[in-house]
Amino acid sequence: MDNLTFTNGILLIEGLKVTQHSSYPLFILLLLVYLFIMGCNIGLIIVILTEKNLHHPMHFLFFNLPLTDIIGSTVIMPRLLQDILREASERYMTYVECVVQAYFVHIFAAASHYVLMISLTLRLSRCRSNIENPFCDNASLFKLSCEEGVVVNNVYGICTTILVSVVSLGSVFITYAKIATVCINSKNKSFNRKAIKTCGTHIAVYLIMLVSSVIMIFLHRSPPQYSDSRKLASIMFHIVPPGLNPLVYGLQTKEIRQKTIKFCFSKKG
Repeated sequence: MDNLTFTNGILLIEGLKVTQHSSYPLFILLLLVYLFIMGCNIGLIIVILTEKNLHHPMHFLFFNLPLTDIIGSTVIMPRLLQDILREASERYMTYVECVVQAYFVHIFAAASHYVLMISLTLRLSRCRSNIENPFCDNASLFKLSCEEGVVVNNVYGICTTILVSVVSLGSVFITYAKIATVCINSKNKSFNRKAIKTCGTHIAVYLIMLVSSVIMIFLHRSPPQYSDSRKLASIMFHIVPPGLNPLVYGLQTKEIRQKTIKFCFSKKG
């Protein structure tokens, strides 16, 4: 079987390993989390669109963030919720659907080089039909192949992961070093408290995203006993930041917070 090309277009999604008794509580929990993510991000978009005072470049940046979070959560959550209520043997997806989902998963990860990784993976022949993940991504597609000559994919994947992590951490370190320098030289206590509060919450969200993505990437190359940890990290990457971003970047911004309160009370009135 390993030397044959797998031509069947139907894939089996492994999904989360949950018992029948725990499937409904988990479904309700994830559904509430998804509704919270959608409600907060859609609400933030509506406030920014309807309030003319928020039509500034900085606020359009805040507009783009919830839009990205909505896409990042929606690309996996509805399907994940369906699969939780299905038997493990009934979690099927076509290969085309899997590739499309993997594409948008990595678009959410905000890296064009990941799209190139998917292109490199699609050139490989397939001999398996089991996706060892709750959703499709490049690493899951890569594991469908039994080819031995996949050095290019492995080297490219590891190198880009390390490069992106180093550049990302380096840019964050430089940015916050400059902010810290300004705070040290500033005698404005109100300004310093606001900067520390905003930066602290941003670092928390950033670290969650970074740790989840690194764990997810490296555990794909680990023994099978770590598969549950990898699945948890991959889901956390798609639900925790989208849930926290509206609170961190939206409600902590004075203008957006005031307009949100005004918008909510005006609607009630």
